[in-house]
Amino acid sequence: MRSWLHIISRLRPATIQAHLIHMVLALVVIQIAVSWHVISGLTEEMLHEQIGQTALQTARTIAQIPRIRQALLEGDPQGEIQTLAENIRTQTGASFVVIGDSAQKRYSHPVPARIGQTFVGGDTGPALQEGKSYVSEAVGTLGRSLRGMTPILDEDNSIIGFVSVGYLSESIHQSISAHLDKPLMYIIGMSVVGILSAVVIAGRLKKLTLGLEPSEITSLYLERVAVLQTIREGVLAIDHHGNIRVANQAARRYAGLSLDERFAGRPASGIIPEAGLEQALRTGQSEFDQERTVNGQELIFNIVPVFQDQKIQGVVASFRRKDELDLLAAELSRVQEYSELLRVQTHEYSNKLHTIAGLIQIEAYREALELVVTESSGYEEFIRFLGESVPHPVIAAIILGKYNRAKELRINFAIDRDSSMADVPKWIRQEKIVTIVGNLLDNAFDAVLTQPQQLRMVEMSFTDLGNDIVFEVEDAGPGVAVDQLERIFEKGVSSKGRGRRGVGLYLVRQRLDELNGQIMVSRGSLGGALFTVVIPKEQT
Repeated sequence: MRSWLHIISRLRPATIQAHLIHMVLALVVIQIAVSWHVISGLTEEMLHEQIGQTALQTARTIAQIPRIRQALLEGDPQGEIQTLAENIRTQTGASFVVIGDSAQKRYSHPVPARIGQTFVGGDTGPALQEGKSYVSEAVGTLGRSLRGMTPILDEDNSIIGFVSVGYLSESIHQSISAHLDKPLMYIIGMSVVGILSAVVIAGRLKKLTLGLEPSEITSLYLERVAVLQTIREGVLAIDHHGNIRVANQAARRYAGLSLDERFAGRPASGIIPEAGLEQALRTGQSEFDQERTVNGQELIFNIVPVFQDQKIQGVVASFRRKDELDLLAAELSRVQEYSELLRVQTHEYSNKLHTIAGLIQIEAYREALELVVTESSGYEEFIRFLGESVPHPVIAAIILGKYNRAKELRINFAIDRDSSMADVPKWIRQEKIVTIVGNLLDNAFDAVLTQPQQLRMVEMSFTDLGNDIVFEVEDAGPGVAVDQLERIFEKGVSSKGRGRRGVGLYLVRQRLDELNGQIMVSRGSLGGALFTVVIPKEQT
């Protein structure tokens, strides 16, 4: 039993092309069987009717011949009836023409030896007794035949005999077969066309499915559903008409959509118009890290068009809440600042240790001790100042990191000792202040690096007194040209020509816009640029 099941399983088509060809073959076989049954049945019925009417019409014509009626009345002494009957049979192609009297005695027959014998078939009753003309089917001396039967009447309309013109069933079947040759060829031709079409369609379908088999497509679909529903990012896909094709649970949740409602086939512009998917569909341009507000939430979008044969087939968008990404960015920022702090301190203290080691080797013990005291007291004093004036670890960490970075770059970085930032409202995320302070200080450091070392000065002050938080960052660099004042906050625009340019101030402006803050640029007392940042404490 298992061996038979194994053989049957091996006979099952393994590819979609084989599946389609087998299905078409089955349909073709069924079509041939049904078509043949219908056509042959109709042809046989039609030919039976036609041949029967031909036989009946021939019999009626013969019954009206005066010579046959006269010979029949006289008993046909000359055998004239046989001669006439055979001539007519030859001309019409009938299998037999039998003429008999009212006693069913034959006066003609294809086999002359049977003339004078009684007519065989038992179907002459209606003609001889009732005078009817009709078509019948009976078995005679020549075999089964289809007959046209009619009475022969004298001048007084008395029945004196009958005429039977018949076609043997064998010859009828031959005629039917001859008439079925063309339909059979047509059916065979259509079957061949159907099989060839199945091969072509299967090949085309194989191409459309990227060479994947049905089982592979099913697996990919199930895997796609599982992946889409498990990832935390929202995923939304639309077709080339702008209708939603895919929306995972995260996308529905972020966009405030029902988890049970079906959105497939509905326009994305009516469901989540803020995403701007239609624009990517029109332009074919990808968009990355775009901030958009959807359902009262700030989301970060990545939008990518899908192409096939250089034509846009749709758009796929992934998005996530901005605050979630901000948390990740803040965590990364802390790690990077800590790493940078350790690197700078390692580098700085390595130099100091080499100096101390050299002083000890030359027995300059007093100088070595003074260097140790100076370095430790200065750093401890700065740490103490930060702890008292900036009780927010994240903000203090960025300032400390930049302080160490300035020492590494040989930049004189000073902070106004009257600065204070203890009153930062909870609604102001510290990560945004980190972005603002960090990029302003980086910009100031870059500005003074082109100056002689004694002129590399950067000053910073901050205060939280009153209704605003105010930062000031001033450098001794070349300053900002007047024609650049309106453009330096645009992405990719900078007055400097090396390093990370055209991004930092753009991020500063973005974060200030989110906090409803302002930034002003002027010339400071050090001769370079003075950036003043004002952030209102009250949320508007």
